[in-house]
Amino acid sequence: MMQFFDNDDWVISSAGGVTGEAYIAQSGNEKIFLKRNSSPFLAVLSAEGIVPKLLRTKRLENGDVVTFQKYLNGRELKASEMKSDKVARLLKKIHTSEPLVFMLSRLGKTPMTTESILKDCQKRYSKRQKNPAVEEALIFLKRSAGAAECPEKVVCHSDINHNNWILSEENQLYLVDWDQAVIADPALDLALLLYWYIDQDEWKDWLENYGQPLTDHLKLRMHWYMLSQTLLFMFWHQDHHQPKEALLYEKDLLKLNQYSWRHFSSYCS
Repeated sequence: MMQFFDNDDWVISSAGGVTGEAYIAQSGNEKIFLKRNSSPFLAVLSAEGIVPKLLRTKRLENGDVVTFQKYLNGRELKASEMKSDKVARLLKKIHTSEPLVFMLSRLGKTPMTTESILKDCQKRYSKRQKNPAVEEALIFLKRSAGAAECPEKVVCHSDINHNNWILSEENQLYLVDWDQAVIADPALDLALLLYWYIDQDEWKDWLENYGQPLTDHLKLRMHWYMLSQTLLFMFWHQDHHQPKEALLYEKDLLKLNQYSWRHFSSYCS
């Protein structure tokens, strides 16, 4: 990494993370965030003001690409701050950005549908022991997939954890960690955010700030995605030998199953 800098004053250290491909370079008070093999999608996110400014990229002799990004002095949002107007407005900006959809499409991402997500859930479950709660969820997902499908497809972050929302010292909000980005119904992101962070009696007001009325169809779509993502999160933790985390998602699944039939049975064919 040192060959990218004009002097030897820079100190490079790992930025942590699962992949081990992220670094922080520091010289005096100046800091730069480096990442190896970031997606070209990062450039569009930077241009749209969704992530901190991308300074430049450099291709290595082995073909790897290193990105140089402005290091952000800021903090992660607290869970209680996910209710804020800033979060709603930034998510709406993301969901209405045509450049984001165009670039992600060029990178080979195809729009996700309820049918494709259902098939993924079924495939992952087929390799596991029988579980009545999972089977009940899959029955509901299958019977309501047609009603829950929506033609509107946007770029979704799909990992709407409050730790991925960064507020700068200048009060500028960013959403980082885009490795799981997909093209899908915006209800995917909305479901994760609202179910995890917002009381249900506040959904209508939050969605007004986002710019979307809380219709019965949106309620169905959000519930459909919350149910399917809970299944996939549970499977992921099982596959990574994290039984405690998987059990928490299974408990959520039981509650969601009860809600499914109580509120959305009329949508099931």
